[in-house]
Amino acid sequence: MLRINDIAPNFTANTTHGKIDFHQWIGDQYAILFSHPKDFTPVCTTELGYMARIEDQFAKRNAKLIALSVDPVDDHTKWIGDIEETQSCKVNYPIIGDTDLQVSKLYNMLPAEEVASDGRTATTNQTVRAVFVIGPDKKIKLMLVYPMTTGRNFDEILRALDSIQMTAKHRVATPANWKQGDDVIIAGSVSDEEAKKLFPQGWKAPRPYLRVTKQPGT
Repeated sequence: MLRINDIAPNFTANTTHGKIDFHQWIGDQYAILFSHPKDFTPVCTTELGYMARIEDQFAKRNAKLIALSVDPVDDHTKWIGDIEETQSCKVNYPIIGDTDLQVSKLYNMLPAEEVASDGRTATTNQTVRAVFVIGPDKKIKLMLVYPMTTGRNFDEILRALDSIQMTAKHRVATPANWKQGDDVIIAGSVSDEEAKKLFPQGWKAPRPYLRVTKQPGT
């Protein structure tokens, strides 16, 4: 089982942008790897369309997108036409064709009902709706898994990415429902003496372990 801060498994795969080596493709950026149960299905169509429409928001955060489905790349290419027409978007990010389930297995994207290869059905071949945020250091920063019938909130991925990037730079954590510009929490590893230097604007502390201050840089 993968855990946060594990090195994201590397792989080579065919995509709608040609063959890639995943770690080389990530380079010095963040990567959002998100899987889909099946091409030419309604929820997946809306998800890929929405991600295409907000791809520029990820680019501003030095993050690139890559989708995955167990269908062949040729099917992906045909499906992109449907996505672009019905969702009013242009799909510019690659989609992995994982017909041999290599990536799905590496990242544990298959449903609990997964069976051996000689007993597979179309249903058990389908990946769940998984999301992995991977950093430039190739470590997993976030994992989310949704059931096949529930479309994802990709605005939450943007929000979480903002938190991940800020807390990697500054010694803070973000509270529940935090968004850009909101107050943050000084990390417990920071002593009060250190905090005076790092956060000269001061902080509020309703409890000694709960020190709230303005977001750095705002």
